[in-house]
Amino acid sequence: MRAEKWQLKTQTIEFESRNETGTFWNPALMAIVNVTPDSFSDGGKHFSVSAAVEHALRLVEDGATILDVGGESTRPYADPIDEAEELHRVIPVIQKLSESTNTPISIDTSKAKVAQEAVAAGAEIINDITGLEGDAQMIQVAADTGAGVCAMHLQGTVQTMQDNPQYDNVVEDIYSYLKQRLDHLRANGIAAEKICLDPGIGFGKTHEHNWELLRGCERFIDLGQPILVGHSRKGFIGKLLQDKELERDSVSAAIAFHLAQSRIQVIRLHEVAATARGICALAVCGRLSG
Repeated sequence: MRAEKWQLKTQTIEFESRNETGTFWNPALMAIVNVTPDSFSDGGKHFSVSAAVEHALRLVEDGATILDVGGESTRPYADPIDEAEELHRVIPVIQKLSESTNTPISIDTSKAKVAQEAVAAGAEIINDITGLEGDAQMIQVAADTGAGVCAMHLQGTVQTMQDNPQYDNVVEDIYSYLKQRLDHLRANGIAAEKICLDPGIGFGKTHEHNWELLRGCERFIDLGQPILVGHSRKGFIGKLLQDKELERDSVSAAIAFHLAQSRIQVIRLHEVAATARGICALAVCGRLSG
C-alpha cells in the first residue's frame, strides 16, 4: 500500500493533488538549508542567520514543501561538532522561519537535545541520518514531541561510511533494515503515520550502489510509509558527468523526475525551482496521473 500522506507534529503533507485533468502524484520537495561552514555543496554560503532565512524563504517561493535545516555537515569524513554549537547554529534560524512561513520545518540532526529544542522552536520533523540510533534519547524525544520523523539507513558512521561499503543486495539489504527500524520505532511509541524512511543515497554506498537504489526505488514504497530520497548534487552525479566541478542541479532535477514518476513521496534537493516546474509539466502531460 503506497503512503499518500505524512502526519507531522501539527501539519499533514498529502502527496496527491488535482488539476484540470484530475488527480496526480505530487511529491513533497524538501529543500536543504545548510547552516554550516563545511557542507560538501554549499557550506558557508548561508552560514549567518539572516542569510539562511533569506535563502530558505526563496526556496519556499521556488516551490519547496519542506525546509530541512541542518547545522552539522554529514559529508564523508566530516568532523563532528558539539551539541552547543549545533544549537547555536540552527535554533535562531528555525525560530525566524517559524515566524515567517507556514511551510513545515525539518531539523536535520542526530542529537536528541537539538531535536527537542528545534521542535520547541517550531520544527515539525526530525530528520535523523542514523535512523534514530545515534542518540539513545532520540526515540523518546520523537515520541514525546509528536514530531514527524525520517529514519535513514547509514552503513557505518560519517567518518567511516565510505571506506569500503559492501552489501549482498543493496536494495534488499536496505529494505530489510528499514523494515526493522519501522517496527522498532512503532514498538517504542512513534505512530506509523509519523514515520518516513530514507534508503540513504550516498551514506555508506558506492557510486554503483547509489544507481542501484535509484533504479530500485519503487521497492521501498512496499514498506507502506512515505519514502524520502536525497540524491541532490552528490558525488555519484559528479562521477557520471566525469567532472567534479560541473554544475549538478540539472542532473539532480532529472533524477527527481524519475523519482516522481516512480511515486516516491519526498525528494530532498538543494535547488527546487526546476524540479517544481518540471513536476507541473509532468502532471499536465498525464505522466503523474493518479
